[in-house]
Amino acid sequence: QVRLVESGGGLVQAGGSMTLSCTASGSIFRLYGMGWYRQSPGNQRVMVAIVTSGGDTRYADSVKGRFTISRDNGKSTAYLQMNSLKPEDSGVYVCNHGGPLTGSWGQGIQVTVPS
Repeated sequence: QVRLVESGGGLVQAGGSMTLSCTASGSIFRLYGMGWYRQSPGNQRVMVAIVTSGGDTRYADSVKGRFTISRDNGKSTAYLQMNSLKPEDSGVYVCNHGGPLTGSWGQGIQVTVPS
């Protein structure tokens, strides 16, 4: 298990951009995939983007072409660059290390895009 700390959230106008960061403690960061999930009010987590330990990426259809996930193993940090933001992108974004079933989760960070 690693400790994950997210940063970079807040309020941004529709059409704007924002970058989320997730920094992990420990030395095993580079060995596992990282992911960003959006958490609903009922605490259901939906995958937004993932990046494998090898750098392969996958995105939810709703964010393809607008969001970019990346990782810097030297800094033990994953990033989510979000462009052309829409009100429906609003929510609590939670980062994950090691997969949704057995991996570690951050506390979550709020992103608000007013309509």
